[in-house]
Amino acid sequence: MTRSTGRPNVDHRRLARWHLVLALVMGLWGGLDALFLRTALVTPTLGRLTAETYNAFFTTHGLTMLFLFALPAIWGVAYVAVPPLIEADDVAAPTLGAVAFWLQVPAALSIRAGTIGGILGLAGLEPVASGWTLYPPLSVLSANPAVDALLAGLALVAVGTTLTAWTLLCTILREREVRWLEVDTFTWTVLTAAVMSLLAFPVLATTVALVLADRTLATGFLLGGGGPLVWQHLFWFFAHPLVYIVVLPPMGIVSHVLPRFAGRQLFGHRSSVYSTLAIGVVSFTVWAHHMFVTGLSLPVRTVFMFTTLAVALPSSAKLCTWLVTLWGGSIRYTAPMVASLAAVGFFVVGGVTGVFLAAVPINVRYTGTYYVVAHFHLLLAGFVALALVAGVYYWFPLLTGRRLEPGLARLHVWLTVVGVAVTFGALLLVGLAQLPRRVATYPAAYAPLHQLATVGAYVIAAGQAVFLANLARSLWLGGPDPDDPWALESGPSHTREWK
Repeated sequence: MTRSTGRPNVDHRRLARWHLVLALVMGLWGGLDALFLRTALVTPTLGRLTAETYNAFFTTHGLTMLFLFALPAIWGVAYVAVPPLIEADDVAAPTLGAVAFWLQVPAALSIRAGTIGGILGLAGLEPVASGWTLYPPLSVLSANPAVDALLAGLALVAVGTTLTAWTLLCTILREREVRWLEVDTFTWTVLTAAVMSLLAFPVLATTVALVLADRTLATGFLLGGGGPLVWQHLFWFFAHPLVYIVVLPPMGIVSHVLPRFAGRQLFGHRSSVYSTLAIGVVSFTVWAHHMFVTGLSLPVRTVFMFTTLAVALPSSAKLCTWLVTLWGGSIRYTAPMVASLAAVGFFVVGGVTGVFLAAVPINVRYTGTYYVVAHFHLLLAGFVALALVAGVYYWFPLLTGRRLEPGLARLHVWLTVVGVAVTFGALLLVGLAQLPRRVATYPAAYAPLHQLATVGAYVIAAGQAVFLANLARSLWLGGPDPDDPWALESGPSHTREWK
């Protein structure tokens, strides 16, 4: 079954390790950006930090966490688990997968070129401060060459992600040895996210090309008239499916991990698959809810309000499958299970706050406030990150032959859960008070909540320090793990990846 690639040392586990190491490094770097932001917001007025530096931190934080942490982490977990789950010897095209990964390294350096230039004191190369959405005219008219490097990095991300998605798609379609009816829910989510990536990331590449053309050739595609609005349509047509590309595989992880530690089969396997496919389709029809304050007509806003509400239905179906699977189960509170349960909790809160934003009047009132920051991070830092933690802990023995120390693993999970709840719970309250986001200063009355959010951010950081210590302990001191590391062989859930 395995094809000769000319690179016999590149298999799916090596691709997984590369992606997960990149995700770890960039996640720590992007997390430092967030810590600097939260530290600056301890006081209502800026101290030594300038407003431009503040803007640069939230620009690089957003770009790093989405493109350089979340995507590589998701593909890394997919490379670990998908081949054994479909009983394939390896991925369909490991060399293509390797090329796709190595494009991400210069992409990361290019996206962070302004930060690197600022650290090294390179004249003229300064951190980009236009916001992670890169709205024109600011992104077009900025004289900072780091903007060009950032755009080139995003183009490389688009190419690399497209190639990675193609590799995983071909693997599932060509190397699969199990019937479609027996394909697990995690593989279905990876398959759907891969197809979505093939459709969405060429739009990102095209949009980036328009900005580069305006910057270097003075073409004027995105300046004057409706140019900035064109950018928003193109950008959000890509970026909202990106959210579901990032969310779907973590949904698959939760659907895979929960039954194994609840001692039950996943309830509603087929409905879970159908809801995955429905999310993949409907997610391409909701982009304009990010643009309700841009002057869209009432009929257009109404259509996008209903499509946005519609995407909540298959997401709710997944929640039902998780809750019914847990009902009456014999739950074992391992680190992957605790992370999964916490992810489900944050999914509920983040999802409900998002449903409110689908309504036009509420969206208009809150879209420019910290409410959106809290909603988005409850889903990404709460649901996506914790689901990825569950997947990493669960499949870590498959990747390394070792298991992370259980006590430290649970401590990491609990610190992360408490930190996320405190940080974004406080910001949700700030957002309900309609405090504007993306602003470096604020009225003194909001200082206690901002300070509480900062404490939560440092608790999250402490949790990640525990994870790093556990990882080092496992890799250097841990012994080999048994063939059935989670004692699942006698349980009702299949354990195909451990055979």
